[in-house]
Amino acid sequence: MITLNLLHPLNSTTMQKWSFDSDPIIRIGRAEDNHVVLYSSVVSRYHLEIRQQDKKWEIVGLGTNGTYVDGQLVAHAPVVDGIVVRLAASGPKLQISLEELEVEPEINLEPELGTEQKTSEELPKQPLISKASTNQVPRATYLVPPKFE
Repeated sequence: MITLNLLHPLNSTTMQKWSFDSDPIIRIGRAEDNHVVLYSSVVSRYHLEIRQQDKKWEIVGLGTNGTYVDGQLVAHAPVVDGIVVRLAASGPKLQISLEELEVEPEINLEPELGTEQKTSEELPKQPLISKASTNQVPRATYLVPPKFE
């Protein structure tokens, strides 16, 4: 999973956040068909791509005003967890976070040698769904991006 945080220009707190699970290319720019749309006059319509190559990510700067990492103009740069990218010399800053998805270990359903399986009569009777879980209402959180003009 890759997460992008739009940082506040003065105190670097997160103003907005986007997460992507399976997209091999994430496009960022002013055009409406980008994955991340940033409304700033210094951001190009198609300013930046974050591409997955094998299991690593790379930044590809496409904008006419440049893409900066640590104050240096870059055309390509590897993505490391926590890297901060600035779109144009005075444009918005994005922090990129990489998260490995944890794979749950496989459960072996085969009985081990020397152990006996219990029959259904020997197993304790339990409801499949507890009453506590049926009273809970699923909740969803939606983030509506602000329009900058």
